[in-house]
Formats: sequence, structure tokens, C-alpha cells
Amino acid sequence: MDLEEGTNALRQPLLCDDSGSAVNANEDENGGSSNNNNNKNEERSNTDTSFWGDEADDVDDDEEDGEDDSSASSAMEDYSDVDFSQSQSTGQEILSIAIPALAGLAIDPLMTLADTVFVGRTANDSAALAGMGSAAALLTFCFYLFNFLCTVTTPLISQRRAAGEERGAIEIGGQALSLAMLLGVTLFGVLLALSNPLLTIMGTGQTGETARSYALSFLDVRAIAAPAVFIVSASTGILRGYLDTRTTFVILLGSNLVNISLDVLLIWWLRMGPKGAAIATTTAEWICAASLLSILAGRLPSVDGKLGSNQLKRLPSTTNWEVSRNTQQIELIEESGGNSNLSQLQSKIVVTPTLRIPSWDAIQPLIVASSSVFARTFVLQLSIAGAAAVATRSGGGSGSEAASASIAAHQIALQLWLLCSFVCDALAAASQALVADRLGREDSAGVRDVSKTIFAYSFLLGLTLAAALGVGNYSGFLLNLFTNDKSTQDALKPLLLLLIVAQPLNSFVFAADGVLQGASLFAYQAKSMVLSVLVALASFFCLQYFGRKESESGSTLIYVWYSLVVLQVMRGITSLWKLVEKIGPIDIFNRRQFMEAETVEDDSDEDTPLDR
Repeated sequence: MDLEEGTNALRQPLLCDDSGSAVNANEDENGGSSNNNNNKNEERSNTDTSFWGDEADDVDDDEEDGEDDSSASSAMEDYSDVDFSQSQSTGQEILSIAIPALAGLAIDPLMTLADTVFVGRTANDSAALAGMGSAAALLTFCFYLFNFLCTVTTPLISQRRAAGEERGAIEIGGQALSLAMLLGVTLFGVLLALSNPLLTIMGTGQTGETARSYALSFLDVRAIAAPAVFIVSASTGILRGYLDTRTTFVILLGSNLVNISLDVLLIWWLRMGPKGAAIATTTAEWICAASLLSILAGRLPSVDGKLGSNQLKRLPSTTNWEVSRNTQQIELIEESGGNSNLSQLQSKIVVTPTLRIPSWDAIQPLIVASSSVFARTFVLQLSIAGAAAVATRSGGGSGSEAASASIAAHQIALQLWLLCSFVCDALAAASQALVADRLGREDSAGVRDVSKTIFAYSFLLGLTLAAALGVGNYSGFLLNLFTNDKSTQDALKPLLLLLIVAQPLNSFVFAADGVLQGASLFAYQAKSMVLSVLVALASFFCLQYFGRKESESGSTLIYVWYSLVVLQVMRGITSLWKLVEKIGPIDIFNRRQFMEAETVEDDSDEDTPLDR
């Protein structure tokens, strides 16, 4: 394509055909175009910001009028508004985000799960696993307490990007990274200073002095990773906001390989136990954090080319363009014979921590949303950590051996539950970004389409996870994988049955969370979580009271897990209530339009005086 053809072609909206090549959405007057394509382009122009800018059709007029350089600068648009995947179905779009997001969501439980396997297989008794379990439960509480760094950042950036507010999206990203570093350093200091009392709260006094020493050594090392964990969380949210999950997938896959390699060296060969597991995980998490920061700063390439050193450049609409049909990369064609300064016209998205204190108006969206998610996550993680503490004391008063078996069984079951939950939450990651994207474009039909497809996939995923756990349970594979201790295996068996039954429910709950978070309904989720935890807590005390009368054993571990299932049931009910609400942003059954149509029909059917 020559220069003139390239200029004319790019004055039309671009789509991608099924082969991935760029094509014009509108044909010329001689060729004509279908009504469907015209209608779609008209709708898109009402809800989305064009990549080429509103001035794209007036390029010749701008050149004749001799507009100054400031007009070119004001015409800068975000490359990410070009949708090279519009030929994808909603399901394909969801899977293209959800599948790579699996690694990002499962990184910490996968690392801890690997640590659990190595420590459990090399330990002579349950003390090492019990000590690491208590410390890991505390870290899980602390780390996921601040998961708003990802949960809030994703929809805030995605909505601003879709609405064309590029500067606002970058500012939110910088604020999230700064907040992550500040909170990470603070948590590191708190964990080191208060390690003994915190572990006492987690019940290490009940598991014996040996298990407590293992817990302390594990916690002291893992605390160093606190800033890295928060940086990874914020960076993941930023990348998701730009609909990029493949970059996180690649980085975290490499981190997992590092973690497993170090586990083999430090635990299997050097027999360092829980401390070796902590060193392996901490090293891997810092490698991951440094890599993601370098990509956001434009120093390392990303996988999708949306951010990083290899990203597509934002270019002024007053310059001619050509799109390579083979690579789908946007290239600048200098129109004035080399007189223009391309370095001034080209720009990249660079997201780095904010080194200045922002104004309240600038940081208010992040702080308000983060506070709601923090409160919600605090209540949820408090219930999970409380469950671990109760499990530690659920040995029926028969000594530290029974208590160690209970906490070890709970640790294994909890890690399996978290792993399955993060697999389910991969769909939530996609819905967070895509629902926010559709809302930013004011596409209510697209919001419903994404939501319904997400829930269809979540149902299938829940059944698949239940089947996989069922096979692993009945074959004995899961029991023998984690531990050889007979008492721990006996305590674990009933918990695995509950895990199997709960998977379809868990899948729906996490998918619904993602949809509501994409709609920025953070305050509602915080309130509903408080209600759900209160109901689950009440159910635990009821089960414990009536169960002890009928059971000779004093163990309450199974009641802890019954209550966790009740918690998930309540989360599902409260989420469903908001999803179907006709005045809400989702309105998944489109009840609002149906009610409006009925109102119009009733008004038209009313008798007029002339009719009577």
C-alpha cells in the first residue's frame, strides 16, 4: 500500500478479519457496505473513543489551516482503543484473558502448595507441617487483606482506558504502585516486630515448641517478601486494566519454576525444612516483582505489546499512518520529508510509582474503593484465619499430637480450597476487566453478555474441579501426596468430601465477585461480606453446641468447614441479589427495559375520552 492509499484507508475504522488481518469496517461509496456493519460502527461511535481521534477526518483541513503543534499534541490518543479482536466472540474474549490469568491468581497458593508437598514428604512428623501451616495461615491473612491493590486497580484503570481518559488511567496505576510499596514495607516491619504474639494468636502454643520454632523461622523469612507480594498485586491489576494477562502469566510461570527448583535444592537435598521453603518462595516473589516493575517502566518487553519496551506507540492523528497487515503493528510515515521531530510526536505508556503526594481529588477514587475492599477482605480473611486458629484447638483435648494432626489437615485442605478458588477466580479476573470496559463504553448489552457468559463458564468449571478432586480423593492420590502421617490423613478425609461438594458453589461465588467488582460495587460487597460472616459464625457455634452432645469426640474441625460452606452460600445469595436488581448496573435479566416496555404499553392501552 502506498502513502496515499494508506492515508485514505486509515481514515476508516479498522477491524480484524478471522485470519487476524486488518480490514476496513466501511467500504467506499462504489463498494458499498452492509447495514449491519454501518449500524455497529454508529453504535461504537456513540459509546467509544476512536483511536484516530475526532480530528482524523479533518487532516487535510488542519494542514491547510496550518494548525500549530499544540493541536497535534491534543490529538494524542491511546493505542489501546484499537480493538484488534472485535471478530472474537464474548466467550473467546473472556478465555483469552481468563486462561493466562490463572498463573497470576494462583501464584501464592501454588508456591505454598509446593512448599507444603516438599515439607510434608521430608518431615518425620507433623510438627514441621503444622508450624509452617500456622505461619502460612497468618501470611495468607495479611497478604490477601491487601488484595484491593489488584481488585480495585483493574476496574478503575479499565473504565478510564475505555472512556479515553488515558492520563487518569496512568495516574491510578502510579498511585497503586506507590501504595503497594508503602504498605509492603509497613507490613514487613509489623511481622518482624510482632511475630511471637501473632503466632500465639494463630495457636502455635497448642502445637508444641517444635512446631512453634518452625513457624517462627518460616515467618521471619517470608515477611521479607511482603513488599514484593504487594507490588505483584498492583502490577497485575494495572496489566489487567489494559486487558493484558499474558505478560503476568509468563512472569509468574518463571517465578514458579524458580520456586520449585529452590524447593528441591533447599528442602529435598539440604533438608532445611520450612525455612528452606520460605527462602525459595521469597526469592521467587522478588524476581517476579522486579520483572513486572521493569515492564511497566518500559525497560522490559511485555508479551502483548500493550505495555513495556515493545509497546505500540500513541501517535498524533495529524500524521499519516500505515498498518502492517502481517504484524498488526502501527507504523508512522513521516509526511514532511524528515522535518518533523518524531521523538516529540511519539509517546509510550510508562507506569511508575508516584514520587509526589497527590491531591485528594486525584487519589480519592483509589482510596474510597480500596477502603471498601479492605474492609471486605479483612472480614473474609479474619474468618479464614479464625478457622485455622479453631482448627489448631480442635484436637479434642488429647494432646499436642492430635492438635498437630488437625492443623496439618486443615492446612492441606485450605491450600486445596484456595487453589481451586483461584482457578475459579480466573473468570473473575476476566469479568473485572471486561465488565468495567463495557461500562466505560456505556454498553449495557455488552455488560449482560459478558456476565451471562462468565456464569456459564463458571458452572462448567465448578463441575470440572469437583470431578478432579473426586478422582484424586477416591483413588487415594491426594491423601498420599501431601503426607504419610496416618492421623493427619484421617482428619483430612471428611474435609476432602466437603471440598468436592462445594466446588460448583465456589465457582459461582468468585465469578459473581468479579462481575460486581467490574461494576465498582465495592461498598455493597463489603456490607454483604459482613452479613455472610456473621451467619457463618452463628452456624459454627450452633454446630459446635449440638454436635458435641451427639459426638463422643471433642474435635470441631469438621464444624469449621461446614461453616465455611455456609459462608459461601451466603456470599452467593447476596451476590445474586445485586446481579438481578433492575436498578443496578448489571441487571443481568434486563428487567429494567422489560418494565419500561410494559409501562409504555400500558400507557398506550389507556382509553382516551374520544374512545369512550
